[in-house]
Amino acid sequence: MMRKKLPSISNHIVFLSNPEIGNLVPTVQFAQRLLHHHPNFSATILLITVPQRPVVNTFIQSLPTIAPNIQLVHLPHVDTPTPDQIATFTLASISHHPHLDAPSTGSTSELGYISLLIKKQMPSVKQIMVDLNSTKSGSKSGRVVALFVDMFCTPMIDVADELGIPCYLFLASPATFLGFMLELPTLDPQHIFESEAKLRVGSFAKPLPCKVLPSTVLKRRDGYSWYLYHARRYTETKGIVINTFQDLEPYALDSISKMDGVPRIFPIGPIIDDNGPIKWHPEKANFQSLISWLDNQPTSSVVFLCFGSMRSLNEAQVREIAIGLERAGYRFLWSLREPPKTKLAISSDYVDLVKVLPNGFLNITNGMGLVCGWVPQVKILAHKAVGGFVSHCGWNSILESLWHGVPITTWPIFAEQQMNAFEIVEELGLATKIRLDYREQSNLVTADEVVKGINDLMRENNKVRENVKVMKEKSRMTLMQNGSSQQLLKALVEELIASS
Repeated sequence: MMRKKLPSISNHIVFLSNPEIGNLVPTVQFAQRLLHHHPNFSATILLITVPQRPVVNTFIQSLPTIAPNIQLVHLPHVDTPTPDQIATFTLASISHHPHLDAPSTGSTSELGYISLLIKKQMPSVKQIMVDLNSTKSGSKSGRVVALFVDMFCTPMIDVADELGIPCYLFLASPATFLGFMLELPTLDPQHIFESEAKLRVGSFAKPLPCKVLPSTVLKRRDGYSWYLYHARRYTETKGIVINTFQDLEPYALDSISKMDGVPRIFPIGPIIDDNGPIKWHPEKANFQSLISWLDNQPTSSVVFLCFGSMRSLNEAQVREIAIGLERAGYRFLWSLREPPKTKLAISSDYVDLVKVLPNGFLNITNGMGLVCGWVPQVKILAHKAVGGFVSHCGWNSILESLWHGVPITTWPIFAEQQMNAFEIVEELGLATKIRLDYREQSNLVTADEVVKGINDLMRENNKVRENVKVMKEKSRMTLMQNGSSQQLLKALVEELIASS
């Protein structure tokens, strides 16, 4: 394993995230926020490299420049989890649930793979924290006062417990999702798998349709058991830090605070990377041409379409979007990317956009719209020309859109994005919808649905647009000196100091 020289003084806070860009970036931002608030802490981020995710690895390589005040430790290579190992662990996890199907032979569950990959790092993580706690050259180097793990790194709770180190969960998802996970062990699995059923989950004010549950949860064989495995561990932590804020999710946060056996919750968001990947992404050189195009568009006139870094839409769906954009007649900026080629890979840019778009589309829409590959999403949302966002509803994207006052229309794809879409449309009134329950392998969203969704989104006088403007101001006020998130960050720091 490679690491910088350990600092000679100060107390250490250690962070571990699963190797997905949507989890790793908020983890880095959270670590920097803690150091800014209390610079006497020393932060160490443990990094896992997955070869199939080159963009994640490029981000990791950029961290010494982006976050020079953070110590980086690259965890060593471990043997790749085999399908049999994943299936065996899954079977053990569901042994007390007779209604669940046994895992498929040769299971290659993505969540199972990542979870076991992390679990195999337990000895290395333990040794690193022992080293950080040790005495060097006759002077105390400080001690580890906390380990922060994300939603799928819960095996590390055992490492922290063994060493007597407080372990906290850092959740880069909304409070509604946290409430769902806390209740998951008590929910009837049979009910969950009834697609037309609805669940009563305390963090949601309205009944939650099962059809908007995370795609992985709905997989009897290889998915549900992994969520259950991690969910059971959440209450074993000392506290849960969550990337949300009181004014955004008051109902969900209040409901969680009343649950028995739940550790203290610290909603300290929004945690947003203002620069986004513009400092490190390999395609950043194309950014200026996008900004130049936006500079020539009227204020709030452009529909921005972007579906995240992890997944993309198939070619048939791409054609329906193109037809819908042409019919809708609004200016648009469309980040169009190719679906991942393997299970653990992420989206990449098309080599030739002409081959995937309808004949003549680029000529017909020339001047009205721009189709491109990767974009620095947060920088695009910050531009005054952008008036609406067709989004996959990843939580980071939702927070970025609210921060910049850009309303969303929902088009979720995977993970907990369907639940996020349900929340911001049905519970919070902060978005319109194209679909709430779309996911990979869904029926095509038709061009007519695209037209209606864009028209609803871009209509000037609508309640959603007004609600988003109000939440933009609240998202900024909560980080001011007397704001709720800033006060809770202060309380977290005081708790960490007390344990040092």
